Amino acid sequence: MSEEAPTTVGGMIEAVYQRFDNATLSYGHGTDNPWDEAVYLVLGITGCADDEASLRLPVASAERERIKALAGRRVDERAPLAHLLGECQFMGQRFFVEPGVMVPRSPIGYLLGEPLSDWIAPGITRIVDLCAGVGCLGILAAQRYPMSRVTLVELEPQAAALARKNVALHNLGERVEVIQGDACQWLAGETGQWDLILTNPPYVNVADMQTLPEEYRHEPELGLAAGADGLALVDAFLPELAAHLKPNGVFLCEVGASAPAMQRKYPDLPIEWLELPHGGEGVFVWPPQLFQSRLGSF
Repeated sequence: MSEEAPTTVGGMIEAVYQRFDNATLSYGHGTDNPWDEAVYLVLGITGCADDEASLRLPVASAERERIKALAGRRVDERAPLAHLLGECQFMGQRFFVEPGVMVPRSPIGYLLGEPLSDWIAPGITRIVDLCAGVGCLGILAAQRYPMSRVTLVELEPQAAALARKNVALHNLGERVEVIQGDACQWLAGETGQWDLILTNPPYVNVADMQTLPEEYRHEPELGLAAGADGLALVDAFLPELAAHLKPNGVFLCEVGASAPAMQRKYPDLPIEWLELPHGGEGVFVWPPQLFQSRLGSF
């Protein structure tokens, strides 16, 4: 971005866009193209609304300098923009993030509530989010199912601490609990039952871990890698589900690009792959209580 950079919101967006478009960047942490990334940065710093009227608003000198500095870091460091900003927008809501944690982006967020009404009743009361990261899915679930109490289980202390901050940010402390610990061990040791067990676990297989763009290497490997076929965590969860879901409970899970491996490994598992109108891949729902007789083969 030149020293003659424009001083309006629209001008700054255009200048940042040109810089990003000319760089070798990868997207996928909240945006999928350089224009949306530029909008994300400029509006994130200025606090302006995402509308046409905002484009003509002036940008203060200090904000212009910060935008230029963060645009430079985005290009030079290949860091996810959410890490640089210290927060992200997901499903139109604000969540705290930091370098070293996963950036929220799961398509599960768009499914909670009405899109899953055929599977999940609006009056459910017990939800657990396994591998919860900074808590976005569990928080969204608490909002979509207002009668529920939600437990977030996250292994990484940094992410669990941010999840607690995000729970407080969304004023859900009375209904949402954060537990820092291993999700597999926690589930195996629990005796309770839930209406909904949801998870966006690590699911990147060994081969794909070797080819991830640089932006993803700013996230913890523990939050991405899941063994040879990307299903290490799912393999651990499946045998526990029938015992830990209520009679009409469901398991909602994202396996992303490891969906073909899931289909090959569990061809007789009666799961429903869900349509994802907002993008993404590999999200399924499974009501294991209806199929307990098949669990012995998994």
